[in-house]
Amino acid sequence: MATARFRFHGELAEFLPREQRGAEFEHACARAASLKNAIEAIGVPHTEVGHALVRGERATLDRTVREGDAVEVFPWSGDAAAAPGTHDLFLADAHLGGLARFLRMLGFDTLHENAFGDAEIRRLASQERRVVLTRDRELLKCRDIIAGCYVHERKPEAQLAEVAARYDLAARARPFTRCLRCNLPLERVERDAVLARLPESVARTHREFYRCAGCDRVYWPGSHYERMRAALGRMLSSSG
Repeated sequence: MATARFRFHGELAEFLPREQRGAEFEHACARAASLKNAIEAIGVPHTEVGHALVRGERATLDRTVREGDAVEVFPWSGDAAAAPGTHDLFLADAHLGGLARFLRMLGFDTLHENAFGDAEIRRLASQERRVVLTRDRELLKCRDIIAGCYVHERKPEAQLAEVAARYDLAARARPFTRCLRCNLPLERVERDAVLARLPESVARTHREFYRCAGCDRVYWPGSHYERMRAALGRMLSSSG
């Protein structure tokens, strides 16, 4: 085993026991352990790490921990080297349904099914290069998950602001272009094609309609649309 000294910065301290927060401490690492192995053994998922310094020099998470190493670990900061991928494809676990709905409202492709187990989440994350959103730190430690985000907030509105800030979503948002139920892009449709399905007041006052090819649900920009747009705008502005 190799004993090294570790210090975790910023919000990474939330993953540590209280006595280790904001302090340097020793940790006995398994033989030939990589930085990733050691950091996750301490309790911090690799997805939350931006970069690490070993003896004052930048090091990859594949580096082997050696006796006497002094390791500083910094939180994820959005640089491409720390988290490859476009960060436009998401997968929210079963406990983040409200967040998934908000992301779909903003036009982001977001998978969410209560039936998804960890194995399915790992498979989809690996095959489709999706960012896994979860409050399960053990799930984020899986090697299959290249990009992921531990969601600290508990309320969906605050969760959206947190994720939007981390991935700079405001600049790429396309509100109300995706089905909230199926996650498929919406298609513009002529009023006459859906007229028989519309409430009389909607048919009389609206001329712009969209349909989901998956569930055949019809959308139109009613009064709820403006309220939701305003609410989403507030959430995004609070993420800046």
